[in-house]
Amino acid sequence: MKYGFIGCGNMGGAIARALSKETKDILVTDRSGRAKELAWELGIGYADVQTIAQECDRIFLAVKPHMMKDVLSPLQAILAQRKPLLITMAAGLEIKQIEDFVGCALPIIRIMPNTPTAIGKGVLPYFHNSLVDDTTLSDWLHDMRFCGLLDSLEERLIDAASALSGSGPAYMYLFIEALADGAVACGIPRAKAMEYAAMTMAGAAEMVLETKQHPGALKDAVCSPGGSTIAGVRALEQHSFRAAAIDCVIAAYHRNKELGK
Repeated sequence: MKYGFIGCGNMGGAIARALSKETKDILVTDRSGRAKELAWELGIGYADVQTIAQECDRIFLAVKPHMMKDVLSPLQAILAQRKPLLITMAAGLEIKQIEDFVGCALPIIRIMPNTPTAIGKGVLPYFHNSLVDDTTLSDWLHDMRFCGLLDSLEERLIDAASALSGSGPAYMYLFIEALADGAVACGIPRAKAMEYAAMTMAGAAEMVLETKQHPGALKDAVCSPGGSTIAGVRALEQHSFRAAAIDCVIAAYHRNKELGK
């Protein structure tokens, strides 16, 4: 099966990078020229939009939501004839809207990936319409296995998942940077502070995944009575840390809904 990418920004590029570990039968295109650089780096092909629509069996739609209609409308005749599998990752756009833009019924999978997909540590909730048969879905999941966690989710929850896992890396990077800044203020060299902060976050995340314990229990295990950790936790709570984390996910969720209008 030949894969195509229409759009090759951060998210499309992350998936193309992971998918290239399974196959080199990939064509990419975009308007910025980054796709050419990525094609050369990964040893895959570069083509225009029409060629991808004509030749590829599975096509990732990695363009911004407001651009989707303009991208798909000129391809309606080709897509109606070939009926390839479309995989959309446009925030806020439901499968029904993609079908309207294409002008016909064809198999569509909707995903909401995140950038750690590029290194096989991504989270990709997905939903598909009834035209995606079991064999097609199974083959696609197999090809995508280098991306990370692929998890079936009701479409009504995709925007909420995107607000957490899709946008989440930005929140994590912000926290890593802030922790490193605190360590630098205490005298730790910048490079070491950044590495310590990133490894600490990665290790804590693995502890949650491996032990299956509630994060609150794991937190309590670090907080000795009257110790330095509980003093740090108190400082975070004084600045409404958890409330801010909750609000950032809710804000991203509402923005996703706006993007789909």
